Amino acid sequence: MSRVLIIGCGGVAQVAIRKCVQLSDVFTDICIASRTKTKCDALAKELAPTTKTNITTAQVDADHKEEVVALIQSYKPELVMNIALPYQDLTIMDACLEAHVNYLDTANYEPEDIEEPSWRAAYEKRCQEKGFSAYFDYSYQWAYRQKFADAGLMALLGCGFDPGVTQAYCAYAKKHEFDTIDTIDILDCNGGDHGYAFATNFNPEVNLREVSAPGSYWEDGHWVEVPAMSIKREYNFEEVGMKDMYLLHHEEIESLANTIPEAKRIRFFMTFGQSYLDHMRCLEDIGMLSTTPISFEGQEIVPIKFLKALLPDPATLGPRTHGKTNIGCIFTGEKDGEKKTYAIYNICDHQACYKEVKSQAISYTTGVPAMCGALMMLTGKWQKPGVYTVDELNPDPFIAALDQYGLPHRENHHPNLVD
Repeated sequence: MSRVLIIGCGGVAQVAIRKCVQLSDVFTDICIASRTKTKCDALAKELAPTTKTNITTAQVDADHKEEVVALIQSYKPELVMNIALPYQDLTIMDACLEAHVNYLDTANYEPEDIEEPSWRAAYEKRCQEKGFSAYFDYSYQWAYRQKFADAGLMALLGCGFDPGVTQAYCAYAKKHEFDTIDTIDILDCNGGDHGYAFATNFNPEVNLREVSAPGSYWEDGHWVEVPAMSIKREYNFEEVGMKDMYLLHHEEIESLANTIPEAKRIRFFMTFGQSYLDHMRCLEDIGMLSTTPISFEGQEIVPIKFLKALLPDPATLGPRTHGKTNIGCIFTGEKDGEKKTYAIYNICDHQACYKEVKSQAISYTTGVPAMCGALMMLTGKWQKPGVYTVDELNPDPFIAALDQYGLPHRENHHPNLVD
């Protein structure tokens, strides 16, 4: 039925690929492409006996548009799933436009080199105009809206869990549970334990830059920025227990401020243990989170890339991670003239994920929505020209697919609120 090119073969990509080949009636042909083709070959060899999907592999450097264009023109897919690095989003979007194919990713664009002069100038202008200083935001990809619309192509941005599923939960709440939404709190709890003194559950470059940035939230029509990790709350998560969580800047707040404009406040919280925070602060203090190249013994290295090489690969954490995640949204608002509260969320077990797809739950909760988003596009449930975030689309078929393929939602009509 469909040919799909999947760029990336890391932990999240491997989950998405394993889930795609479970639906071989839709994903009849896939090509797995990465800078390191041997990883693609090994996965393809493992999966081939288990599926009717025809799996091929290719080598591609997604930093170079011409390589991506050549691969797309050769393979002729109906959809490109970008599950590589967010640094490469714009390059792959440009390639999709030139080769005329639809596009999907799991995280919005941020630059690899934050000191590049032209980018830095645009960034500083945005900081002044919008009031938040995170390096990632939607503006670069939203700038492609008219280009994709004119080409008759669709680009789906941030179709992981958060962003992605959390935005679908918000769209679902707006459609079915509320007439008006007053507040949204997005809570991301990982109650898993991998046994290492310090490791990140997804790409260290992306993870450490995200959590070390100043926090921010949307309130009364504008951004409020606060120092990193300066707002802490405790929350009792179902099947996980009481955890410390910290307010972060997160990309879905930016899109939700547009799609749910009546919301008076939108916040994002993520849980962290004290050991993780101590390690992160130490690494930041000594410059190991920097993206600025330094000269060392005659070679140029980027500190955070060197750190990534030292840390455990997130794709290897599955067999040793135990516990559960609990991720979702809590709302306040009104329905039929009455005040109400509501929560919608998912609980995912690390070891159950490993048993199914050899992954811990963090990669699983991102890879499954990527597959479900692709399923929506390929089956025509989500298909219209332009650039969209998940909260702009009908949440019902997407949430139904998540329920069916590994991430069933739960609801609570009397949740504990975050103060």
